Amino acid sequence: MTRSTMMRACLPLVASLACSGALAETRNAYFGDLHIHTRYSYDAFFFGTVASPDDAYEFAKGKPLVTPAGATIQLRAPLDFYAVTDHYFFLGQWWLSKHDPDHPYADDPVVQDIIARNDFGAAFRFPHERVVEADLKTAWKDIQAAAERHNDPGTFTTFIGFEFTPEKDMDGQHRVVIYQGTRVPELLIGRIETLNPEDLWDWMDRHRADGIEALAIPHNTNLSGGRMFEGTYFDGSPMDVAYAERRMRNEPLVEIAQMKGTSDTHPFLSPNDEWADFEIRPFKLGPHARSNPKGSYVRDALLQGLAFEERLGVNPYRYGIVAASDTHRAGQTYSEEAFTIQYGPRAGAERFGSVPVDAAGTGYRETSNRYHGAAALAGVWAPENTREAIYEAFRRRETFGTSGPRIKVRLTGGFETPVAQGAELTAGEGKPTFRAQAMADPAGAKLQRLQVVKGWLDDGDAREQVFDVACSDGLAVDPATHRCPDNGATVDPATCGFDAELGAAQLDATWLDAGYEPGQRALYYVRVLENPTCRWSTWDAIRAGTPRRPDLPATIQERAWSSPIWVRPG
Repeated sequence: MTRSTMMRACLPLVASLACSGALAETRNAYFGDLHIHTRYSYDAFFFGTVASPDDAYEFAKGKPLVTPAGATIQLRAPLDFYAVTDHYFFLGQWWLSKHDPDHPYADDPVVQDIIARNDFGAAFRFPHERVVEADLKTAWKDIQAAAERHNDPGTFTTFIGFEFTPEKDMDGQHRVVIYQGTRVPELLIGRIETLNPEDLWDWMDRHRADGIEALAIPHNTNLSGGRMFEGTYFDGSPMDVAYAERRMRNEPLVEIAQMKGTSDTHPFLSPNDEWADFEIRPFKLGPHARSNPKGSYVRDALLQGLAFEERLGVNPYRYGIVAASDTHRAGQTYSEEAFTIQYGPRAGAERFGSVPVDAAGTGYRETSNRYHGAAALAGVWAPENTREAIYEAFRRRETFGTSGPRIKVRLTGGFETPVAQGAELTAGEGKPTFRAQAMADPAGAKLQRLQVVKGWLDDGDAREQVFDVACSDGLAVDPATHRCPDNGATVDPATCGFDAELGAAQLDATWLDAGYEPGQRALYYVRVLENPTCRWSTWDAIRAGTPRRPDLPATIQERAWSSPIWVRPG
C-alpha cells in the first residue's frame, strides 16, 4: 500500500480510523459540553438559575429546559456527553442558604438580605472564613450522584467535574477539571484556597498518585489579560522543564471557543489571517478593561510552545482543542437563531445590547455582553460512547471544537506513517502530507472552505500561515495566494435567509506542505468555515422589529477547529 493510498483508506469521515502505523479501530465523532453551571454555582444562583444537575443532564438528553428569563429551550438533537462543572467557590452555599430551612444561615440577616437583594457583588465578597464545609460536600455529592444517575454507556456519557476559578486583577486563569471515573476527592480546590494554577496541578498530581485521574481544561484564555500563556511561572520566574512537564501532564486540552468569545487568534496576532476577527471579545470580565491579546490566544500559545520545546526539550503548550458553552443556566442551544440571554429574570435583548433601549431606535446599552457568542461544542473521535473511550480520546488529544454547529472535522498526516490529530511525530524524509476532512452539520449551512493552519520556527522565530486546501462549488485554490475564491453565498439580514444550494456538504483534501524544510519544528491544524449566516444579535433585531445594531456584525461564519499534529525534527 502506498502512502497516499494508505491515507485515503485511513480516514472515512463518518466512521473514522485513527492511524498509528497500521490501521487502528474504527472511531466515531461524538459531540458534547464539558463546561456547565447549575444552581450550585454562586453566580448562576444570582442569575436566577434553579436548574439542578439532574435538570442539566435531562436537557442534554433532549428534554426542554425553562431558563431564568422564562424562555423554554430545547436541543434539536441530544448530545453524546456532558459534564456539570459548578464553581467550587461557595459551591452550593447560596442555594442551600435559601432553600434549606435547617441551614445555619437560614435565619442569618446578612445572608438573607444578600439573597433578597440579589446582590451578586456582596455574595462575591462574602467572608471566605464563613464558608460552610457541609454545603461544599452536600453539593459535590449531589453532582456526583447526578452524573451516575444519567451515565448510560453506549448512549450518553457523563463526567464528574468542577471549575477552578482563580484570578488576579480580573486576569482570569480559569480551568474546568474533568475526572476519568467515579473516584474523586472529598473536597476540592478553588479561589479561596489559591489563585495559583500551579497549586491546582500539584493537587491533581497528589490525587493521581492515589489513583484519582483527572485533567484540567483552561478556558476564556481570551480574557486572561495575557496571563494564561505568559511563558513563566506564576511568580514570574523563568519556565523550566519541570513546569512544562507538570502543565502538560495535567492539562492536555484547551477551550478554543465558548459563550464569552473565541480564543483561536486575534487580528493583532495574526494580521494576515482574514478570519482572525471571529467573535472577539476585547474586554475582561467585570470592568471594561481591555484584555492583552499576547498570551491570551491559543494559536499564539501553540507557536510559543514550539519555541519553548526548542529550548527546553518539552512543549508546555501542546494543547488539543475542545470548545464549550460555559452556560450558567444548565443548558444552551448552541444556535445563533435560538440563542437566548442567560443572565437572570430581567435578561433580554436590550440588556445584551442587541436591541435599542430608546423609542428613537438609535440608543443601545453599552455592555460587553454584546460580544458574547451563542456558545460552542466539543467533539471527540472515539470507538464508542463511554467514559473510558471518550476520556482516552481527551488524553490523546483526538478532539476538536466547533462554534456551535455539529461540524465534524478530521486531520491526519505525516511522513511515511500517518498519525491522527493530537499526535506528535518525528520528521521523516521528504515533506509531510496531510489529509484534512470536514462534514457540515446537516441542520446548518454548508461549508465554504477548508483550511490548514501551519505554525513553525524560522531561526527561532515563530511563523504562521493559513492555507486554503479545499474549496466548495467546484472552485480551485489560487496557488499564488493559497485562497479559494468567494463562492458567492449571501445572507439577507432582513430575514436571515441564506443560500442553501451553495457550499459543500463535505470537503476533503490531501495537502503536501511544499514549504517544509528538513529539521523544521512545526504544527498543523484544520479550520473549516461555513457559508455566512445571521449572528444572534441580528436574529434579536428581527424578532424585536427594530434595526440591527450597526456596530455589530450582521453575519458570522460558523467554524470548527481540529487539534494540531506536531512535527519535531528527526
